[in-house]
Amino acid sequence: MNESLQNLLKLQTLEFDVIVEPEMEKLVNELRARIAPPILAHYDRLLAQGKKGLAAVRNQVCTGCHIRVPRAFVQALMHQDDIQICENCGCYLYLPEQTEPENPRARMAGKVSVTPGRSKELLHAV
Repeated sequence: MNESLQNLLKLQTLEFDVIVEPEMEKLVNELRARIAPPILAHYDRLLAQGKKGLAAVRNQVCTGCHIRVPRAFVQALMHQDDIQICENCGCYLYLPEQTEPENPRARMAGKVSVTPGRSKELLHAV
């Protein structure tokens, strides 16, 4: 993930936290200093409208507005070429860390599927 997006994600997490402590306020100010002014200005405009500034892309869908994101945006996020903005809600997009495979066939690897009428053949083969 792009360094600016990582800082924005940390910033969003801290700003949406209910507990406000002096240490957190200092960290928020440090994170804001690391983010480019145009990116931070867009993020602040979204916050002023009551929206979050970042949204994850899961299964090619923006989690901010639940609208499908063009495949080119997802590819750019995968290659970390550039920062992408959702065309619908305006949130900065990021790909969350993958903990399990997205491909359903990859999840099914190792599982045996039995088709009707062939179960006896499979049992004898095993």
